[in-house]
Amino acid sequence: MSASTKLSNSVKALCFLANSNKPCNSNEISENTGINASKLRKLLSLLCKNLIVESNKGATGGFTLKKSSDQIHLQEIYCAIEDRKAFDLHSSSDNNLSNIFDNKVNSYFLDLFNNIQIDIENKMREIKLSDIINFIKNKK
Repeated sequence: MSASTKLSNSVKALCFLANSNKPCNSNEISENTGINASKLRKLLSLLCKNLIVESNKGATGGFTLKKSSDQIHLQEIYCAIEDRKAFDLHSSSDNNLSNIFDNKVNSYFLDLFNNIQIDIENKMREIKLSDIINFIKNKK
């Protein structure tokens, strides 16, 4: 599953939980969001591990948000479900003098993409789950 799909599915599940007044099991979340149940369970496990949602067992158990939707931001969600940065560049570095031009170009792009990564992370910290929920409610 791609990073954008994981993030989108996680946000859908979290929005569903935020709008529910009771704990929901993974099948209920899957049916209401259209997320594959197996993939959803993996995401929910990661979200539990990172203290965004909690799971309670038993007849009245299920998943609930661990904190309010205005205390959860996109960067927190992304970090919970991904082990890599949102904008990851792989570039090799070669100390061979004949490739000094390549190294300088690579260095330029590594610095550029690092700055873009910081901007992305900062922007994602500004966006709360509650902002997304409000956007959805107000979208016509």
